[in-house]
Amino acid sequence: MFSPYYAAARRRGAGDPLDHVSVNAILYTARGKYWAMTERGKGSLERSASRLAIGPSTLSWDGSRLTMDIDEWTMPLPRRLRGRVTLDTGPIFGEAHALDTAGRHRWRPIAPCATASVAFEKPALAWQGQAYIDMNFGSEPLEEGFRYWTWSRQSQAAATRILYDVVQRDGARRHLALDYGRGGKVGRFTPPPVLALPRTGWQVARATRADPGNPVRVARTLEDTPFYSRSLLEGGDDGAQWIHESVDLDRFRSRWVQALLPFKMPRRGR
Repeated sequence: MFSPYYAAARRRGAGDPLDHVSVNAILYTARGKYWAMTERGKGSLERSASRLAIGPSTLSWDGSRLTMDIDEWTMPLPRRLRGRVTLDTGPIFGEAHALDTAGRHRWRPIAPCATASVAFEKPALAWQGQAYIDMNFGSEPLEEGFRYWTWSRQSQAAATRILYDVVQRDGARRHLALDYGRGGKVGRFTPPPVLALPRTGWQVARATRADPGNPVRVARTLEDTPFYSRSLLEGGDDGAQWIHESVDLDRFRSRWVQALLPFKMPRRGR
């Protein structure tokens, strides 16, 4: 979605999305962050109903379990990132939600209550925990439809709670507030008020929704970029933690941000 090479191709009136593919793999460890997001051309792409290969990394599906074999190099410091992530999906949900009033952008939480087994060789580490699978798709570039959005996910005992707030390009605002139950049912709820959070180091705005009597705070900023942030929030009624993302698409479409992106996202033909 955020490829500067694909954006440049679109500006030239061309651009085949299959020629701009990548695996974005990130590990947060006690020894620091391992970030890999190398873009490759369509010669590196192989697809079937049960397998996806992008360069040396593959994803395979056996009907109930998704296995990801990751073999990448990190940026900006080149380090090998190699290991396997196995996801037991739990209930699979089929509904896709329109994020905009025109229905050009859609989002589907496929397996929001999954569990993961992680085993890496480089770096050497392993653990098990909660996991989440979703997808976004649409008929126009994200920056054409939106100015800004925030998204958050909180794993609860019986459900995964998701909040989505978007500001469309025309200024209209929309939100989704959904509970995905581990028994396979979806519930909607009235979200609490918007709560502003501290801006990032790059001055990207952050906000969430929280009960004013049980505020939340930013426990850790995981990613701080000129247009995107990923944060770990903490607080609320039970002091829980959840993942939060914010995306500033006005920033993303600016030429100075496009010029910086290749330093984090190198491209190889294969």
